[in-house]
Amino acid sequence: MATILIVDDEPDIREVIRFALEEADFHVLEAGHADEARKLLATEAPDLLLLDWMLPGRSGLELAQQLKQSPKNRNLPVIMVSARGEEEDRVKGLNTGADDYITKPFSPRELVARVNAVLRRAKADEVADHVEISGLRIDNISHRVSAGGRPIEIAPTEYRLLHFFMTHADRAFSRSQLLDQVWGDQVYVEERTVDVHVRRLRKALEETGHDRLLQTVRGVGYRFSDK
Repeated sequence: MATILIVDDEPDIREVIRFALEEADFHVLEAGHADEARKLLATEAPDLLLLDWMLPGRSGLELAQQLKQSPKNRNLPVIMVSARGEEEDRVKGLNTGADDYITKPFSPRELVARVNAVLRRAKADEVADHVEISGLRIDNISHRVSAGGRPIEIAPTEYRLLHFFMTHADRAFSRSQLLDQVWGDQVYVEERTVDVHVRRLRKALEETGHDRLLQTVRGVGYRFSDK
């Protein structure tokens, strides 16, 4: 039974979310503000955090940023929940390291589906501690990428994209398949977004010559291969 920590200052919303999650057989923890959440995280180990943006005192955005910098909690999946539905706000939330973004009001069924999707991706990421192809190594424990022992700086989205490619090497994927596997239920993300992040990933791998492994498959999409 996975444990979900709800962080929201509105008791009525927490109750609705808790009921939906418990009906789906999740164990639920609750916090009304960021400091209460941090205290819970010191003693509990939830599998996912449902985090409201607009919290009293420290905002959910600030809390998410701090958690992603913490060795203990940086791999904790986070779904940001907010009434702020503009694209700029969603992008800002995801850039803090959030794994998904849900806009209020939302359907409890959709919320549960999003939680399940993020947990599936997190579980898939834990399958291998590390993967190495042609000297390029991605370490899922330390969340680092290196080549010949030399570290490669890489942004969170590019890391997820590279991890998916390296754990599914030699297979061609369309942009829509990559959106589904890497971005999941963030349905507002357009297919051209994949091209942007592939370019960024190639740029990050360029200095060590591993950008050649990320191949464009004409009429299909992309493939990661040393062949």
